Amino acid sequence: MPHSPVVIGVDSSTQSTKALFADAVTGRTLAVGRSPHRVDGTDGARESDPEQWWGALREAVAAGLKESGAPASAVRGIAVAGQQHGLVVLGRDRRPLRPALLWNDTRSAAQAAALTAELGGPEVWTARTGSVPVAAMTAAKWRWLRENDPSAAERCAAVRLPHDFLTERLTGAAVTDPGDASGTGWYSTATGAYDPEILQLIGLDAELLPAVAPTGGARAGTLSSQAATALGLPATVAVAAGTGDNMSAAVGLGLGGAGLADHPVLSLGTSGTVFAATRTRPENPVLNGFASADGHYLPLACTLNCTLAVDRIAGLLGLGRDDAEPGGEAVLLPYLDGERTPDLPSASGLLTGLRHATTPRQLLGAAYEGAVFTVLRALDEVLSACGLDPGSPTTAARPLRLIGGGAQGRTWVETVRRLSGRPLVLPTGTELVAVGAAALAASAVTGDDPVTLARRWGAGLGRELPPVERDLGAWERIGSVLDRAFPG
Repeated sequence: MPHSPVVIGVDSSTQSTKALFADAVTGRTLAVGRSPHRVDGTDGARESDPEQWWGALREAVAAGLKESGAPASAVRGIAVAGQQHGLVVLGRDRRPLRPALLWNDTRSAAQAAALTAELGGPEVWTARTGSVPVAAMTAAKWRWLRENDPSAAERCAAVRLPHDFLTERLTGAAVTDPGDASGTGWYSTATGAYDPEILQLIGLDAELLPAVAPTGGARAGTLSSQAATALGLPATVAVAAGTGDNMSAAVGLGLGGAGLADHPVLSLGTSGTVFAATRTRPENPVLNGFASADGHYLPLACTLNCTLAVDRIAGLLGLGRDDAEPGGEAVLLPYLDGERTPDLPSASGLLTGLRHATTPRQLLGAAYEGAVFTVLRALDEVLSACGLDPGSPTTAARPLRLIGGGAQGRTWVETVRRLSGRPLVLPTGTELVAVGAAALAASAVTGDDPVTLARRWGAGLGRELPPVERDLGAWERIGSVLDRAFPG
């Protein structure tokens, strides 16, 4: 009996690769293969060897294929969603010349500031690219590389984002998509193309860059013979252009061109991320005015310090993740890696408001509150970019979709409820980046719209939690500390 067609959605994140095998028609998850990554670096450096991503992809696909019980011949398509912003430099043989600089490598903060000034300031960058350079942006990392590792820059024959690197390994084709490209700093969301003036400013030849497909679901090609052999899959498997992880999560949630800003998204992971889909091109210097994987826009704000930072505080206190209670008078801003939103790359963690009665559990609760406050304040900017008034009762009543690893944690969920005062939706699908990539893969096979496919699959649906009374006291206390400690 023939097996139903299968697609593979690959989530290549900072810490691991996941390969989700899904029924191409129903979206039912058949299996998820996993393989970890290693991240190296101290004092702001965060690097990984791109070859391990390829090895992890092979291992995750092999594990998923075995678990799914599907024959290799049933696989029809594959797509990669990768961590954004990372800088991969390749030699003439298309092998990495050095470890990749990851999104959370903050050594390029000075280069980001210099680039902002050289082009004319934040407003000029926002008008052209949708985003102002920060340390995370690939353009700043390329400038850093030229200044600190000029040998690698001079020998570079190709520049790729993490997902581009893996797509090229799968197909041999150098291709990216508008969503992930819009996080580089050298792609213009105003023109839908690479910006030649910015490329000249940073000293990057456009010939080193991949072609930009119309959407992340566009067909980049099929598996090369080498990739097919390495993965144990037919060479006829279609490969989509793929996209960045945040864009893929939006697809997995069924957020797309209809401008569904009535369901903004908060992702709790290593970073804290808020975004919403819209047809309106955002121009807000506080935000990343990204393109989406389906050809529209995805205004987004990202904080560096979220679950990993709070786990570190829990470890220092000798507490479990849920051994927390509201912080009381204590305020803890867990900016252990500097911060991206607000743009404070040199910041460190800040604790104030201690009393004799302050307990370890309150300190941990204060760390949760500090992380959640930072990302919820960024959410207000995202809503404004979508034409919504964050302070209006109508906007406040809109459900907030909570995703990421933190969405599985009781204390994270309750802290978001308390500080936001919003109703929450906890989607049933837990691997939304991989689900979105699977929808992109299915699109490359059928030509159907990936967002429509994902909505049909229903991964964005889930348990609804009613609002609770907003803790305005904690909100105002934390905001006051943040504004005094880091004015402007």
